[in-house]
Amino acid sequence: MSTEASGSGDASTATTPPMIKAVSADKYFGDLHVLKDINLEVPRGQVVVVLGPSGSGKSTLCRAINRLEPINSGSIEVDGEPLPAEGKALAALRADVGMVFQQFNLFAHKSIVENVTLGPVKVRKISQSEARTTAMELLERVGIADQADKYPAQLSGGQQQRAAIARALAMKPKVMLFDEPTSALDPEMVQEVLDTMTSLADEGMTMVVVTHEMGFARRAAHRVIFMADGEVVEDSTPEDFFSNPKSDRAKDFLGKILTH
Repeated sequence: MSTEASGSGDASTATTPPMIKAVSADKYFGDLHVLKDINLEVPRGQVVVVLGPSGSGKSTLCRAINRLEPINSGSIEVDGEPLPAEGKALAALRADVGMVFQQFNLFAHKSIVENVTLGPVKVRKISQSEARTTAMELLERVGIADQADKYPAQLSGGQQQRAAIARALAMKPKVMLFDEPTSALDPEMVQEVLDTMTSLADEGMTMVVVTHEMGFARRAAHRVIFMADGEVVEDSTPEDFFSNPKSDRAKDFLGKILTH
């Protein structure tokens, strides 16, 4: 993709705040410093893939963006607004920031279409009929409309993850966060989920994706963030990162992961 790593080529960014902005964000778990002075901007429509070894802070960063993990210092803004601490404002933020996890977190006792309509009806106050119409459109979009009336246990892992993506999209989010969305899947199911994510990227959805899928990073990302030991070590285009990593940490990481 041709967008510059900084996203600064878009004239609209001069007046429009970035969709995500982190300034000097720090996070501790007890004595463990898991996010260290994170400074990051993600313009609208940009797809950012976050790479790094286990324990580097990738998932914590993803969870901090919608305040599933509150930071200890610094600030994070979404669409120009600081993350609210609690209450209705936090619920509104969570509605605007879709999140897809490693585990699908679908309600086992509800059908797939019920899983997708629940949020819009309860949070967005959409009518049941309108929510169902939208849900069916989204299930069609992710390729599982024929599974709408089944229960999660009746679907494959890949189908369940695509249902989880449809559920997040049903809230009409401004940004989508993916925390290793394919890591719990059997290998043959990974590509169907990545294809769904790639189509989202092609449609201009702002996305932050924590993943080990290098092919997706090369194909769909505008930008690669490489993290190690809680810090952003590199921030570049996929082309630059994969062909010319600048840090020894990134070279070591790529040397291990690309030879498997």
